[in-house]
Amino acid sequence: MAKVAVENPFTDVKQALEEKGYQVEMFESDENVSGCDIGVVRALGDVNVDQFDFPVVSVEGRSVQNIVDNVEERLNR
Repeated sequence: MAKVAVENPFTDVKQALEEKGYQVEMFESDENVSGCDIGVVRALGDVNVDQFDFPVVSVEGRSVQNIVDNVEERLNR
């Protein structure tokens, strides 16, 4: 199953992804994260997406279910 990096403090997103069977790693916004398949961040404008070696999904304006759906869609491309 895919490994997902989720920015703190989005533990509700972490829990929803774990319930779907994903391995989830929490990280701080200024932390350099690697080795994941996809990331979930607060807002694309708040982070330097070049610091990640994987695609990212923003939580901005989305429900937890919508975030999970978006992560799954991006992973299945």
